[in-house]
Amino acid sequence: MSATLAALAPPLLADARVRLEPLAPAHAPALETAAADGRLWELFYTAVPAPGEAAAYVDTALRGQAEGRMLAFAVREIASDTIIGSTRYCNIDADLPRLEIGYTWYAARWQRTHVNTACKRLLLAHAFEVMDCVAVELRTDVLNRASQRAIERLGAQRDGVLRQHQRRRDGSLRDTVVYSVTAAEWPALRKLLDLRLARAARN
Repeated sequence: MSATLAALAPPLLADARVRLEPLAPAHAPALETAAADGRLWELFYTAVPAPGEAAAYVDTALRGQAEGRMLAFAVREIASDTIIGSTRYCNIDADLPRLEIGYTWYAARWQRTHVNTACKRLLLAHAFEVMDCVAVELRTDVLNRASQRAIERLGAQRDGVLRQHQRRRDGSLRDTVVYSVTAAEWPALRKLLDLRLARAARN
C-alpha cells in the first residue's frame, strides 16, 4: 500500500489559476452561492447541493473522507478569489493504488473554460506523481453529454458503460460511462494538458 494513500490526508493543490482546498464546513455558504450560478441542482443527473443542502453535502463528503473512501476539495478561482465548485478523489483503492476523480461541478460561468483542465491537471499529477496510482478513473452519467465531452477533451480513454449501475437522486436508474488514464499514459497526457493551459493563458 502507498504510504501516501494510507495517510489519506487531503493536500492543498494549486497553480496560477486554481486552488483546490481541502473541503471544510466553512466552504458551505460559498458552495451554495456557486451552485446557484446556473441552478445546477436542477440537473437531475448531477450531485450538486440544492439551496439549504450545502452543509449536509460537505458533511457527507467529510464522512467519506473519515472512512477512507474519498478526499474532497473546494475549487477556488485565484484571479477572482472565489469558490466556484467542488471535486473529489473517490472510490479509493489503496492496495493497487487506484482512485476515481468525481463529484466535480463548477458554477455555470466557469464551465467550458480553463478551470476544468487546470483542476484535472493538478489532481492527475498528484495521483500519479505523489500517490503512485496505477490508474485514475473518471465516471459520468450516460445522459451527461457535456461531462463526457469534457472528459474526452482531457485525453482519457473510454473503457465502457456500466449499465443500470446506480440510482440517481430522483430514483431513476443510471448507466455510468467509465473513462480512465493509466500511469503509462500520464507523461504524454501531462504535456497535452500543459500545452492547452499555456494556450488558454495567451487568450
